[in-house]
Amino acid sequence: MKTLIVYAHPEPRSLNGSLKDVAVSTLEAAGHEVRVSDLYAMNWKAAVDAADFGGYATSPLRVVRSSGGAYDAGALTPDVTEEQEKLLWADTVIFQFPLWWYTMPAILKGWVDRVFSFHFAYGVGVHDETRHGERYGEGTLLGRRAILSVTVGGPQSHYTDRGINGPIEDLLFPIHHGILYYPGLEVLPPFVLYGADRISDDTFADAATRWKQRLLTLETTAPIAFRRQNFGDYEVPSLRLKEGLETAGRSGFSLHVRDQPPGR
Repeated sequence: MKTLIVYAHPEPRSLNGSLKDVAVSTLEAAGHEVRVSDLYAMNWKAAVDAADFGGYATSPLRVVRSSGGAYDAGALTPDVTEEQEKLLWADTVIFQFPLWWYTMPAILKGWVDRVFSFHFAYGVGVHDETRHGERYGEGTLLGRRAILSVTVGGPQSHYTDRGINGPIEDLLFPIHHGILYYPGLEVLPPFVLYGADRISDDTFADAATRWKQRLLTLETTAPIAFRRQNFGDYEVPSLRLKEGLETAGRSGFSLHVRDQPPGR
C-alpha cells in the first residue's frame, strides 16, 4: 500500500504530530510506502491567487477558468503539481489535523483549494441530460481511499445527536462528502480522538494502540456507503434523491448514505 499523509499542525511535538509519527512508523513497519506532506514545515501557501496560474490567469481573475487552463497546459505551480502527483501515486490518503472552529485548519483548506484544481478534482467527465460530470463515486481519484484522523478538544458527549456541538458525522460531512468523495475517493469512517486538550500519557498510549489497529486495517475497512451520483439514486438534472429511496428516520446528510448490506 502506498500512503500519503497530509498533516496540518504547526507544532511537531503536538498530539497531531505524535499521531502522524505513529502512522508513519506503523505503516512502514508493515511494509507499506509512506510519503508525508507536512504543510506547516513546507510553508504551504494557502491562498489562491493569480500567481497560481501564471499566463493562464484571466483578467479579471476567474479562478475556475484560470485553474483549468493552467492544469490543461501543465502550467500550475510546482508545489501544486507535486501534491497532485502524490495523490495519483497513493492508494490511501490520511488527513491528520485538529478540528478548529468545526472544520480543518486554514492551511489544509488552502491545500484543498489549490491542489483540487479544475479538470483535476472537479469539472471532469461528460455533462449532459443524463450525467452531471464524474463526481460522487466517480472522478480522477477513483480507486483510492481516504481517512480523517482528527483531534477534538471537547469530550465525545458534546459531539453526539443531543450534544451541544452536533454529531461529529454531521460536522465532518462537508469534508467527507464534499471534498473527498466528490473527486472519487472512497471515504473510511474517521478516527476521532476526543478530549485532546486534556490527554495524559496513559490515554495517549491507549489512543495510539487504537490508531495502529485502524491503520493496519485500512485496506479491508468498509467505506462510508455514500450514494453515487450517476447510478440511479438521483433525478437528473435536479440531482435530488428520488422519492422512496430514503430510509425511515433519516433526514439531512444521512439521506445520502445507503443502507449497508448485512455483514458490512
